[in-house]
Amino acid sequence: MYLLGYDIGTSSVKAALVDAETGQTVASAQYPDCEAPIISKQSGWAEQDPQMWWDELKMATKRVAEKAGGLSKVKAIGISYQMHGLVCVDKQAKALRPSIIWCDGRAVPYGQAAFEAIGGERCLSHLLNSPGNFTAAKLAWVKENEPEVFGKIYKIMLPGDYIAMRLSGGEMQTTVSGLSEGMFWDYISNNVSDDVMNYFGFPKDIIADIVPTFSVQSKVCKAVADELGIPEGAPISYRGGDQPNNALSLNVMKPGEIAATGGTSGVVYGVLGEVNYDKLSRVNTFAHVNHLQPDTRLGVLLCINGTGILNAWMKRTVAPEGISYSEMNVLADEVPVGSEGLTIIPFGNGAERLLQNKEVGCSIHGINFNIHKKAHLLRAAQEGIAFSFAYGMEIMKGMGIEIKTIKAGHANMFLNPMFRRTLAAVTGASIELYETDGSVGAAYGAGIGAGIYKDSDDAFKTLKHIVTEEPVADNCAYIEAYKRWVNVLEGK
Repeated sequence: MYLLGYDIGTSSVKAALVDAETGQTVASAQYPDCEAPIISKQSGWAEQDPQMWWDELKMATKRVAEKAGGLSKVKAIGISYQMHGLVCVDKQAKALRPSIIWCDGRAVPYGQAAFEAIGGERCLSHLLNSPGNFTAAKLAWVKENEPEVFGKIYKIMLPGDYIAMRLSGGEMQTTVSGLSEGMFWDYISNNVSDDVMNYFGFPKDIIADIVPTFSVQSKVCKAVADELGIPEGAPISYRGGDQPNNALSLNVMKPGEIAATGGTSGVVYGVLGEVNYDKLSRVNTFAHVNHLQPDTRLGVLLCINGTGILNAWMKRTVAPEGISYSEMNVLADEVPVGSEGLTIIPFGNGAERLLQNKEVGCSIHGINFNIHKKAHLLRAAQEGIAFSFAYGMEIMKGMGIEIKTIKAGHANMFLNPMFRRTLAAVTGASIELYETDGSVGAAYGAGIGAGIYKDSDDAFKTLKHIVTEEPVADNCAYIEAYKRWVNVLEGK
C-alpha cells in the first residue's frame, strides 16, 4: 500500500512514493533536472505557466513509476506547493494567464493600500497580515490592469489547488489554510474576509469550494489514471503550502513546536494554539494544516533573508580556497565561543521583515588585527546567523509560543554541529534533525487525510531521527556573545 506525494516547487516538481506501513520511501524523483524557468516581463515580476507544473508533474510521476515498477498500489495522493501564487481559471478549468507566483512584487502597493484602508490594527488582529504581497493583492492587480482577464475568471486557486483540479479532472477546491496564506481568511469571523472581498470588490463566488486539509477532497479521474498509471478513484486527500507542509513533514503539529530551515534564507515556523499577532507585523500568521481539527492551530512564519547566503559568501570570499563546507565548519569550531569579541550582523540580503523592513546590511564589529583570523570571521558569521534565528524566535515567544523543541531536516546550516550548539544554547530548546522532505511529507499527509493513519503521530512514527542537540549546561559564553550581538544590532 503506497502513498504518493508531490511537492510543486518553483524550480521543479518532486514526487515521492512512500510505503504506508513501513514509512520507507520506495522511490522519488524530480523534474526538471535544471531549474524551471520564471517569466519576468518587468523588473520585480515573476510568473510561471500552470501547464508547466502539470507537465513537470507528469514527468516526475513517470520517473517514480519506472523506479517503483508501477503505481498500481497507490492508495492516496498528497500535494505540497509553493505558497501565495495566483491561478485564475475559467468555467472550463483553463488557466486564463500565467500564475503570479510568490516572489512577484508588483502587488505590494495594492496590499499596502488595503492594509491602510481596512486599518492596520483590524488587519493584524484578524490575522490578515501585512505587508500585503499575497494572493488577494495579486488578484487586485489583475482586476485593475487586466480587466478582460478578470471578467472571465470563474475561480481563483493556489498552485496546489490547480494541481488537484488537474488530477481530478476539474474539481475546483481550496482549503482554509490556503485561503489564509492569500489574505482571504478572517480568523475572528471564521470565514472568508468581508473586509478584503468588499475593499477589493471581489465577488464571493470567485472563491473555490472549501474542503478540509485532511480529507478525501476529490479523486483521480479516468483520463489521468490512464495517462499516469495511478489507479482511477485514488483519493486526493491532502494539500498544504510548502512551509506548513515542511512543518508537517517534521510532525510539527502542537503548540510550542518549531520547524526551521537554514538554506539561502532562514525560515522559522512555529505552531500557536491561540489567535494572537505581533503588533509590529514582523511575522506572518497562517492557518496550520491541522487548524480547526478541532483546535486552533496557527503557523507563525518568520523569514530571515540573511542566513545561509552569508555562510556561502564566507566560503567563496573568506575561507581558504577549495575548502568544503564541512571543513569550513571544523575550522570555525577551533575558535572559542563568541569569536573572541568579533560580532557579525548577517542581514546583507535586502530588507528584513523581523527588523520592520529595514535594510541594515551585513556588518562586522570588533575586529582586532592582532587576534582575529579567517577562522574567527567564519565562526562569527555562523554565530550571527544562529543569533538571528534566536532573535526572531523572541518575537514568537512574545506571541505566546513556548519554544521547547526545534525540528529541522538534516540539511544546509543544520548540518553544522557548531551552529546547532549555538542555537540550542541561546534558545534553551532541543534541536532534533530528521531525514525527510516536502514530497515525503505530502505523502504522509495523504495517508492522514485518507484515514490510513489515525493522526500525525501515527503517520510519523517511522520518521527517521538523525540526531538531537541538547542545550549545553553552561551556556554563559553563548549568552554573553548573543547579548553583545543584540546590543550591536540595536545600537546600544
